[in-house]
Amino acid sequence: MHRYNLPMRTVRALTPAGLAAGALVTLTLLSAACGGDPASSITSPSSSLKASVSSNLSASKSPPPPAQTTGFALLGNAAVTCTDGTVTGNVGTFLATPTGAITQTSCPITGSINVGTAASVQAYNAFLAEYAALAPKPGDVCTTETGTLAGVILAPGNYCFDAAATLTGVLTLNGPPNAIWTFKIGTLGTGALTGTNFSVVMAGGGNACNVTWWVSQAATMTTSAFQGSILAGAAITLTGGTFNGNAWSQAGVTVTGTAVTGCAGSAQKGKDHDKDKDKDHRKGKCNQGVGNGPEGCDPGHSDHHNGSNDEDGGRPGDPGRKH
Repeated sequence: MHRYNLPMRTVRALTPAGLAAGALVTLTLLSAACGGDPASSITSPSSSLKASVSSNLSASKSPPPPAQTTGFALLGNAAVTCTDGTVTGNVGTFLATPTGAITQTSCPITGSINVGTAASVQAYNAFLAEYAALAPKPGDVCTTETGTLAGVILAPGNYCFDAAATLTGVLTLNGPPNAIWTFKIGTLGTGALTGTNFSVVMAGGGNACNVTWWVSQAATMTTSAFQGSILAGAAITLTGGTFNGNAWSQAGVTVTGTAVTGCAGSAQKGKDHDKDKDKDHRKGKCNQGVGNGPEGCDPGHSDHHNGSNDEDGGRPGDPGRKH
Protein backbone atom coordinates (compact mmCIF):
# COMPACT_ATOMS: atom_id res chain seq x y z
CA MET A 1 0.00 0.00 0.00
CA HIS A 2 1.27 3.44 -0.93
CA ARG A 3 0.16 6.66 0.68
CA TYR A 4 0.28 10.02 -1.05
CA ASN A 5 -0.12 13.46 0.45
CA LEU A 6 -1.98 15.68 -1.99
CA PRO A 7 -1.49 19.47 -2.18
CA MET A 8 -3.99 21.63 -0.33
CA ARG A 9 -6.39 23.78 -2.34
CA THR A 10 -8.55 26.57 -0.96
CA VAL A 11 -11.78 28.10 -2.14
CA ARG A 12 -11.80 31.79 -1.35
CA ALA A 13 -14.52 34.43 -1.31
CA LEU A 14 -13.00 37.91 -1.63
CA THR A 15 -14.51 40.31 0.88
CA PRO A 16 -14.92 44.10 0.74
CA ALA A 17 -12.19 44.43 3.35
CA GLY A 18 -9.71 43.68 0.58
CA LEU A 19 -8.67 40.92 -1.74
CA ALA A 20 -5.99 39.78 0.71
CA ALA A 21 -8.37 39.46 3.65
CA GLY A 22 -10.69 36.82 2.23
CA ALA A 23 -12.69 34.32 4.22
CA LEU A 24 -10.94 31.00 3.70
CA VAL A 25 -12.62 27.64 3.62
CA THR A 26 -9.96 24.99 3.50
CA LEU A 27 -10.57 21.66 1.90
CA THR A 28 -7.84 19.16 2.68
CA LEU A 29 -7.75 15.83 0.88
CA LEU A 30 -5.52 12.99 2.08
CA SER A 31 -5.69 9.97 -0.18
CA ALA A 32 -4.45 6.43 0.31
CA ALA A 33 -4.07 4.46 -2.91
CA CYS A 34 -3.21 0.82 -3.37
CA GLY A 35 -1.36 -0.40 -6.48
CA GLY A 36 -1.92 1.05 -9.93
CA ASP A 37 -0.16 3.98 -11.51
CA PRO A 38 1.14 6.38 -8.85
CA ALA A 39 0.55 9.38 -11.08
CA SER A 40 -3.10 8.51 -11.62
CA SER A 41 -3.48 7.86 -7.91
CA ILE A 42 -2.49 11.43 -7.27
CA THR A 43 -4.30 13.33 -9.99
CA SER A 44 -7.62 11.47 -10.05
CA PRO A 45 -8.70 12.35 -6.47
CA SER A 46 -7.55 15.91 -7.11
CA SER A 47 -9.73 15.99 -10.20
CA SER A 48 -12.70 14.68 -8.23
CA LEU A 49 -12.20 17.40 -5.66
CA LYS A 50 -12.09 20.07 -8.38
CA ALA A 51 -15.29 18.75 -9.94
CA SER A 52 -17.00 18.78 -6.56
CA VAL A 53 -15.84 22.30 -5.76
CA SER A 54 -16.76 23.63 -9.19
CA SER A 55 -20.26 22.14 -9.01
CA ASN A 56 -20.91 24.22 -5.90
CA LEU A 57 -19.87 27.51 -7.52
CA SER A 58 -22.65 29.66 -8.87
CA ALA A 59 -22.72 29.80 -12.65
CA SER A 60 -23.17 33.56 -12.35
CA LYS A 61 -19.66 33.75 -10.88
CA SER A 62 -18.18 32.43 -14.12
CA PRO A 63 -18.00 35.26 -16.67
CA PRO A 64 -18.25 34.27 -20.31
CA PRO A 65 -15.08 33.84 -22.34
CA PRO A 66 -13.73 36.86 -24.24
CA ALA A 67 -15.86 38.01 -27.15
CA GLN A 68 -14.39 36.13 -30.08
CA THR A 69 -16.37 38.14 -32.62
CA THR A 70 -13.65 40.79 -32.57
CA GLY A 71 -11.73 38.36 -34.76
CA PHE A 72 -8.21 39.23 -33.60
CA ALA A 73 -5.64 36.57 -32.78
CA LEU A 74 -2.98 39.14 -31.83
CA LEU A 75 -3.93 42.55 -30.50
CA GLY A 76 -1.72 45.15 -28.86
CA ASN A 77 -1.68 48.79 -27.93
CA ALA A 78 1.19 50.04 -30.07
CA ALA A 79 3.19 47.20 -31.61
CA VAL A 80 2.90 43.59 -32.69
CA THR A 81 6.03 41.80 -33.93
CA CYS A 82 6.23 38.32 -35.43
CA THR A 83 9.49 36.63 -36.48
CA ASP A 84 9.83 33.10 -37.88
CA GLY A 85 6.33 32.22 -36.76
CA THR A 86 2.87 31.84 -38.25
CA VAL A 87 -0.42 33.50 -37.34
CA THR A 88 -3.89 32.27 -38.25
CA GLY A 89 -6.17 35.16 -37.49
CA ASN A 90 -6.31 38.93 -37.70
CA VAL A 91 -3.55 41.07 -36.21
CA GLY A 92 -4.11 44.60 -34.98
CA THR A 93 -2.99 47.55 -32.90
CA PHE A 94 -4.93 50.27 -31.15
CA LEU A 95 -2.60 53.08 -32.17
CA ALA A 96 -2.16 54.09 -35.78
CA THR A 97 1.13 54.72 -37.55
CA PRO A 98 3.75 55.87 -36.86
CA THR A 99 3.33 54.92 -33.17
CA GLY A 100 1.42 51.77 -33.96
CA ALA A 101 3.16 49.14 -36.06
CA ILE A 102 2.93 45.50 -37.13
CA THR A 103 6.24 43.95 -38.11
CA GLN A 104 6.50 40.65 -40.01
CA THR A 105 9.77 38.83 -40.59
CA SER A 106 9.32 35.39 -42.15
CA CYS A 107 5.90 35.29 -40.53
CA PRO A 108 2.91 34.62 -42.80
CA ILE A 109 -0.36 35.96 -41.43
CA THR A 110 -3.63 34.37 -42.52
CA GLY A 111 -5.98 37.21 -41.78
CA SER A 112 -6.10 40.98 -42.00
CA ILE A 113 -3.49 43.47 -40.77
CA ASN A 114 -4.96 46.45 -38.94
CA VAL A 115 -2.77 49.27 -37.65
CA GLY A 116 -5.05 51.68 -35.84
CA THR A 117 -8.04 50.94 -38.08
CA ALA A 118 -11.62 51.32 -36.93
CA ALA A 119 -11.86 47.54 -36.61
CA SER A 120 -8.76 47.17 -34.43
CA VAL A 121 -9.65 50.20 -32.28
CA GLN A 122 -13.10 48.73 -31.67
CA ALA A 123 -11.57 45.34 -30.84
CA TYR A 124 -9.05 46.89 -28.47
CA ASN A 125 -11.76 48.81 -26.61
CA ALA A 126 -13.75 45.58 -26.31
CA PHE A 127 -10.64 43.91 -24.90
CA LEU A 128 -10.22 46.66 -22.29
CA ALA A 129 -13.87 46.27 -21.27
CA GLU A 130 -13.43 42.49 -20.99
CA TYR A 131 -10.24 42.92 -18.99
CA ALA A 132 -11.98 45.26 -16.54
CA ALA A 133 -14.97 42.93 -16.22
CA LEU A 134 -12.70 39.99 -15.33
CA ALA A 135 -10.55 41.94 -12.87
CA PRO A 136 -10.70 40.54 -9.30
CA LYS A 137 -13.49 42.10 -7.25
CA PRO A 138 -14.87 41.72 -3.71
CA GLY A 139 -17.27 38.79 -3.64
CA ASP A 140 -15.54 36.81 -6.36
CA VAL A 141 -15.32 33.09 -5.67
CA CYS A 142 -12.40 31.10 -7.01
CA THR A 143 -10.13 28.22 -6.13
CA THR A 144 -6.69 29.40 -5.09
CA GLU A 145 -3.85 27.69 -6.92
CA THR A 146 -0.13 27.48 -6.20
CA GLY A 147 2.79 25.66 -7.78
CA THR A 148 3.46 24.77 -11.39
CA LEU A 149 0.16 22.96 -12.17
CA ALA A 150 2.20 20.04 -13.51
CA GLY A 151 0.09 16.86 -13.53
CA VAL A 152 -3.04 18.70 -12.32
CA ILE A 153 -6.51 18.01 -13.76
CA LEU A 154 -9.04 20.84 -13.47
CA ALA A 155 -12.78 20.76 -14.00
CA PRO A 156 -14.50 23.90 -15.36
CA GLY A 157 -14.40 26.78 -12.91
CA ASN A 158 -12.54 29.84 -11.64
CA TYR A 159 -8.92 29.52 -10.50
CA CYS A 160 -6.74 32.22 -8.97
CA PHE A 161 -3.08 32.87 -8.24
CA ASP A 162 -2.61 35.54 -5.59
CA ALA A 163 0.65 36.67 -7.18
CA ALA A 164 2.79 35.43 -10.08
CA ALA A 165 2.28 32.02 -11.69
CA THR A 166 5.30 30.05 -12.94
CA LEU A 167 4.01 27.03 -14.82
CA THR A 168 5.58 23.93 -16.33
CA GLY A 169 4.63 20.34 -17.11
CA VAL A 170 1.17 19.28 -18.29
CA LEU A 171 -2.11 20.79 -17.13
CA THR A 172 -5.30 18.96 -18.18
CA LEU A 173 -8.61 20.80 -18.47
CA ASN A 174 -11.42 18.27 -18.45
CA GLY A 175 -14.92 19.33 -19.41
CA PRO A 176 -17.59 19.37 -22.15
CA PRO A 177 -17.45 21.65 -25.22
CA ASN A 178 -19.46 24.42 -23.56
CA ALA A 179 -17.43 24.41 -20.33
CA ILE A 180 -15.62 27.56 -19.20
CA TRP A 181 -12.32 27.91 -17.36
CA THR A 182 -11.12 31.26 -16.03
CA PHE A 183 -7.64 31.76 -14.58
CA LYS A 184 -6.68 34.98 -12.83
CA ILE A 185 -3.01 35.71 -12.19
CA GLY A 186 -2.04 38.36 -9.65
CA THR A 187 -5.37 38.77 -7.86
CA LEU A 188 -3.75 40.68 -4.99
CA GLY A 189 -2.57 43.38 -7.37
CA THR A 190 0.59 42.20 -9.11
CA GLY A 191 1.71 39.03 -10.82
CA ALA A 192 3.01 37.81 -14.16
CA LEU A 193 2.27 34.57 -16.00
CA THR A 194 5.31 32.55 -17.06
CA GLY A 195 5.23 29.18 -18.80
CA THR A 196 8.29 27.14 -19.77
CA ASN A 197 7.83 23.75 -21.44
CA PHE A 198 4.24 24.09 -20.30
CA SER A 199 1.41 22.22 -22.03
CA VAL A 200 -2.34 22.59 -21.66
CA VAL A 201 -4.35 19.57 -22.75
CA MET A 202 -8.10 19.82 -23.43
CA ALA A 203 -9.98 16.66 -22.42
CA GLY A 204 -13.62 15.61 -22.58
CA GLY A 205 -14.32 17.81 -25.60
CA GLY A 206 -13.23 21.05 -23.91
CA ASN A 207 -12.73 24.06 -26.17
CA ALA A 208 -9.55 26.15 -25.88
CA CYS A 209 -11.51 29.26 -26.85
CA ASN A 210 -13.52 28.88 -23.65
CA VAL A 211 -10.36 29.19 -21.57
CA THR A 212 -9.36 32.66 -20.38
CA TRP A 213 -6.12 33.67 -18.66
CA TRP A 214 -6.47 37.11 -17.07
CA VAL A 215 -3.02 38.41 -16.12
CA SER A 216 -2.32 41.44 -13.94
CA GLN A 217 1.03 42.07 -15.61
CA ALA A 218 3.09 40.45 -18.39
CA ALA A 219 2.69 36.97 -19.89
CA THR A 220 5.60 34.93 -21.28
CA MET A 221 5.34 31.50 -22.90
CA THR A 222 8.49 29.62 -23.94
CA THR A 223 8.49 26.32 -25.88
CA SER A 224 4.99 25.65 -24.65
CA ALA A 225 1.83 24.13 -26.12
CA PHE A 226 -0.57 26.69 -24.75
CA GLN A 227 -4.37 26.64 -24.92
CA GLY A 228 -6.62 29.57 -24.15
CA SER A 229 -6.78 33.32 -24.63
CA ILE A 230 -4.49 35.62 -22.65
CA LEU A 231 -5.70 39.06 -21.58
CA ALA A 232 -2.61 40.79 -20.19
CA GLY A 233 -2.07 44.10 -18.44
CA ALA A 234 1.45 44.29 -19.87
CA ALA A 235 3.45 42.74 -22.74
CA ILE A 236 2.88 39.25 -24.11
CA THR A 237 5.93 37.31 -25.36
CA LEU A 238 5.61 33.96 -27.16
CA THR A 239 8.78 32.04 -28.06
CA GLY A 240 8.67 28.66 -29.78
CA GLY A 241 5.95 26.06 -29.40
CA THR A 242 2.28 26.56 -30.24
CA PHE A 243 -0.38 28.96 -29.04
CA ASN A 244 -4.05 28.07 -29.54
CA GLY A 245 -6.06 31.13 -28.58
CA ASN A 246 -5.96 34.92 -28.74
CA ALA A 247 -3.18 37.06 -27.25
CA TRP A 248 -4.40 40.53 -26.28
CA SER A 249 -2.09 42.95 -24.50
CA GLN A 250 -2.32 46.47 -23.10
CA ALA A 251 1.30 46.90 -24.24
CA GLY A 252 2.74 44.91 -27.16
CA VAL A 253 2.83 41.35 -28.47
CA THR A 254 6.06 39.66 -29.60
CA VAL A 255 6.00 36.28 -31.36
CA THR A 256 9.20 34.41 -32.20
CA GLY A 257 9.02 30.96 -33.77
CA THR A 258 5.53 30.26 -32.48
CA ALA A 259 2.58 28.91 -34.45
CA VAL A 260 -0.40 31.00 -33.33
CA THR A 261 -3.95 29.89 -34.11
CA GLY A 262 -6.61 32.38 -33.09
CA CYS A 263 -10.06 31.49 -31.87
CA ALA A 264 -13.19 31.16 -34.00
CA GLY A 265 -13.80 34.12 -36.25
CA SER A 266 -10.26 35.45 -36.01
CA ALA A 267 -9.55 34.93 -39.70
CA GLN A 268 -12.33 37.30 -40.75
CA LYS A 269 -11.39 40.47 -42.56
CA GLY A 270 -11.49 43.75 -40.68
CA LYS A 271 -13.92 46.28 -42.10
CA ASP A 272 -11.15 48.80 -42.76
CA HIS A 273 -8.76 46.29 -44.31
CA ASP A 274 -6.99 47.71 -47.36
CA LYS A 275 -8.06 46.12 -50.65
CA ASP A 276 -4.48 45.61 -51.83
CA LYS A 277 -3.58 43.85 -48.60
CA ASP A 278 -6.71 41.75 -48.92
CA LYS A 279 -5.33 40.31 -52.14
CA ASP A 280 -2.26 39.16 -50.25
CA HIS A 281 -4.34 37.51 -47.52
CA ARG A 282 -7.26 36.10 -49.48
CA LYS A 283 -8.66 32.80 -48.28
CA GLY A 284 -7.29 29.64 -49.88
CA LYS A 285 -8.94 26.41 -50.94
CA CYS A 286 -10.69 24.25 -48.37
CA ASN A 287 -9.44 20.69 -47.89
CA GLN A 288 -13.00 19.32 -47.80
CA GLY A 289 -12.49 17.80 -44.36
CA VAL A 290 -15.34 18.11 -41.92
CA GLY A 291 -14.49 17.67 -38.26
CA ASN A 292 -10.98 19.13 -38.39
CA GLY A 293 -12.00 22.62 -37.36
CA PRO A 294 -12.57 25.81 -39.36
CA GLU A 295 -9.67 26.54 -41.67
CA GLY A 296 -10.42 30.12 -42.63
CA CYS A 297 -10.85 28.91 -46.19
CA ASP A 298 -13.25 29.82 -48.96
CA PRO A 299 -15.91 27.12 -49.67
CA GLY A 300 -16.48 28.64 -53.12
CA HIS A 301 -12.81 28.14 -53.89
CA SER A 302 -12.70 24.50 -52.82
CA ASP A 303 -11.05 21.85 -54.95
CA HIS A 304 -14.40 20.28 -55.81
CA HIS A 305 -16.52 23.44 -55.52
CA ASN A 306 -18.98 22.02 -53.05
CA GLY A 307 -19.83 22.75 -49.46
CA SER A 308 -18.45 19.68 -47.72
CA ASN A 309 -16.22 21.57 -45.32
CA ASP A 310 -16.38 23.08 -41.85
CA GLU A 311 -17.01 26.59 -43.17
CA ASP A 312 -20.33 25.49 -44.66
CA GLY A 313 -21.96 23.84 -41.70
CA GLY A 314 -19.97 20.81 -40.57
CA ARG A 315 -19.16 20.83 -36.88
CA PRO A 316 -15.59 20.18 -35.61
CA GLY A 317 -15.46 16.87 -33.78
CA ASP A 318 -18.80 15.78 -35.27
CA PRO A 319 -18.21 15.08 -38.97
CA GLY A 320 -21.16 15.74 -41.17
CA ARG A 321 -23.36 18.56 -42.32
CA LYS A 322 -25.91 20.56 -40.41
CA HIS A 323 -28.57 19.83 -43.04
